[in-house]
Amino acid sequence: MTSTAIIPQQQTIADLLADVTNKDAQHRISKFIDYMNEQRGNWHMPDLAAYRDYLLSVRGLAPASAAAHLSTIRGRYKLLLDSNSMRQYLYRLAPEAASAADRKAFVDETLSQLENAIKPNNAPLKVIQQQDALDAQHIRLTIEQALDLLDAPARDARNTRREALRDAALLALMLCTGLREMEACALNVDDLRQKVDRQLGVSVRAGKGAKARFVPYGGLSWCLDYVDAWLAHAGITSGAVFRALRKAKAGKEKPVRAERLSVRAVQDILKRYPVYGDGETIHVAPHDLRRSYARLLHDAGVPVVAIQQNLGHANLETTLGYIGDLTIHQRKPPTILRPNMRWLKSS
Repeated sequence: MTSTAIIPQQQTIADLLADVTNKDAQHRISKFIDYMNEQRGNWHMPDLAAYRDYLLSVRGLAPASAAAHLSTIRGRYKLLLDSNSMRQYLYRLAPEAASAADRKAFVDETLSQLENAIKPNNAPLKVIQQQDALDAQHIRLTIEQALDLLDAPARDARNTRREALRDAALLALMLCTGLREMEACALNVDDLRQKVDRQLGVSVRAGKGAKARFVPYGGLSWCLDYVDAWLAHAGITSGAVFRALRKAKAGKEKPVRAERLSVRAVQDILKRYPVYGDGETIHVAPHDLRRSYARLLHDAGVPVVAIQQNLGHANLETTLGYIGDLTIHQRKPPTILRPNMRWLKSS
């Protein structure tokens, strides 16, 4: 057996990761590659049903997360099906003694089987759509809980000062602006202090749906003190605001990486800092900070339309969902009408 079948296979593996810039996608594909290496699977014949079962039973992923992994892998294979590299790889796998027609038939049949293998109905995954949202799924922090969360990085004995400053700056900015985690990851230093109508705010250059927006700080501009402390300690003067840290020996500051924090890293950071309410531990997700921002602004009397624009929602109904149901006390209207009722008492 010569090495000619190995080199094309390595090229095909590389094609799976080629031009993938999204870190979540890179993570999913690398995990799939690790699985294929462990199983000694054929790259041109992926068993996505078996991989689905592995994700659910061995790695313990939720059905929605497993579905995201499979969707990413199918997308990469679809690109391979349209590329010449996969066809060249399969030509090399065909018996060398076969005629040109037989080799072409082998390639065509294998590509056809591959196309079938990545179809969703060959690895079905039932994701339950829940009609009613549970309280634990839609967390809105109180003022006391939000302030406790901000102090959590400094209290965590596992953190170096640099880690504590970064994490607190991230939490402060997201709580005070309602930014999505991907928007916080994409921030540059120059975005932090922009102005519209002489009001200081943060510029979101590319939000969801490729929409840019401006979020004024108003009375929450103190979050910049947290961010400035992190930037000064990390020596960051331009480029990405929130960055990953390299590993270091215990007690030593972790060097700052050049690359930005990933969305997954932001999620992992939040997991480290639970808050407490109603006698139980509450694990906060990044989107819970957006809901908290919406609710706290609403409770402070900020108009709903203003909250909608700050969050970058296309529909007001979405913003109302973030704010959530109000208490009877909050729904009680003020005395906005004062009619002249003296005539009611006259005889």
